[in-house]
Amino acid sequence: MDFYAEGSKMESNFGSLLGELILNSAGDGIFGLDANGRTTFANPAACEMIGYSQEEMLGVSSHDLIHHSHPDGSSYSAKTCPIYAAFSDGKVHSVCGDVFWRKDGTSLNVEYTSTPIWKSGNLIGAVVVFRNLTPLKESEENLRKALGKVQKLKDRLAAENTYLQEEIKLQNNFENIVGQSSAIGNALMRVETVAPTSASVLITGETGTGKELLARAIHHLSDRSSGPFIKVNCPAIPKDLFESEFFGHVKGAFKGATSDRAGSFELADKGTLFLDEIGELPPSMQSKLLRVLQEREFERVGESRSIKVDTRIVAATNRNLKKEMREGGFREDLYYRINVFPIQVAPLRDRREDVADLATKFLLAAKKHFNRPSPRLTKANLEQLQRYDWPGNARELQNVIERATMTATGKALRFELFETPSGKGSFVDGSEEQEVLTDAEMKRCVSENVRGALKMADWKIYGPNGAAALLEMKPTTLASYVAKNGLKGS
Repeated sequence: MDFYAEGSKMESNFGSLLGELILNSAGDGIFGLDANGRTTFANPAACEMIGYSQEEMLGVSSHDLIHHSHPDGSSYSAKTCPIYAAFSDGKVHSVCGDVFWRKDGTSLNVEYTSTPIWKSGNLIGAVVVFRNLTPLKESEENLRKALGKVQKLKDRLAAENTYLQEEIKLQNNFENIVGQSSAIGNALMRVETVAPTSASVLITGETGTGKELLARAIHHLSDRSSGPFIKVNCPAIPKDLFESEFFGHVKGAFKGATSDRAGSFELADKGTLFLDEIGELPPSMQSKLLRVLQEREFERVGESRSIKVDTRIVAATNRNLKKEMREGGFREDLYYRINVFPIQVAPLRDRREDVADLATKFLLAAKKHFNRPSPRLTKANLEQLQRYDWPGNARELQNVIERATMTATGKALRFELFETPSGKGSFVDGSEEQEVLTDAEMKRCVSENVRGALKMADWKIYGPNGAAALLEMKPTTLASYVAKNGLKGS
């Protein structure tokens, strides 16, 4: 028995079996070609990716079967096929970004290498190893789209940020405070001066002038901005709950005290306590408040343990505290304790140049809130608003704008305002007391109203956008009135 021959045969069979196992287990697609480009073998991965069975591929031109077209679908000549080139020039050809065509007519993004096969010095074919790049391409496309969306969002945010910065600039960087007048400018300069300090501040001004906005601006511009801003409406605190509201209480301290409760001073620790309308506090409560401001400590109701706090005080009032102090209505020592740095807020009638900015701000908010995109402020509207004295200040202006927005029938706004000879305005509202006007005053009001409508309509009388439509009167009647009273556009 020739043991050497038998061993060589067994080794050859083992090698063939090992090679077959490697081909079958490979994750990449592998197929072989003869010198004429016909498929001689294909592993399972190649068959799965291409969609053809091994029987369908064997003996068939691989180029005609899977490599006949470029990615754009144009014809791919066999003469320039990199796969075929391997057994023409005997060199290894590697390609990335090509496509193979599946049996179902769809394409497969691939990278491949065609390696020549030599036998006895002759080129007998090639082995092609390829990898499916479609998932990678899809991931790249998804990433590209995602980056595109991110860029769009980035651009949108940048645009919104630009708008926000312009809005902040318009509002002097002080929250919602709007105005270009010297009066508001002086108040804001004082806010900037005192905010970084720990000084107590007293803000005085009529109702509706925006005292709370200034208090919040002081807080946000201070080194306490990360701490709490606690507002206490002093007139709303019942006398018997004053200590509980300011200092807190423990469970069982009084009837209804079912649990421990922190007071306003404790809640505002390391922050700002805003005492709104402090002038409304009766003297008995003023003395208790003064003690806490002096000692910076207090006890909860029903508890003897003292609690120390670091709370900044910003107070506001619409009263003349100096006068009340002289008359005994407000404690002198408390006044000087809270009035370390005074800030006066001018009424709207003393800063009429701010009316336009405020009205625009309120209109934008009202249109959004009431979903009324059409109404707009005209020059005539603004002139009418600036002539009014606004006894309720910015708060009254906001109410007027909101009512006009709700009742607007078109793009124009109509305000129920009229002026008296003294220049003071009266608001026409059935729920409020109205001033009685003389006949001459009424005629003047009618004339001003007509002139305002004409200005709003660019002095057009007729048509759906004419002054007659705004006044809800016949055009001929209005034309006669205009001619009779000699009304002319400026």
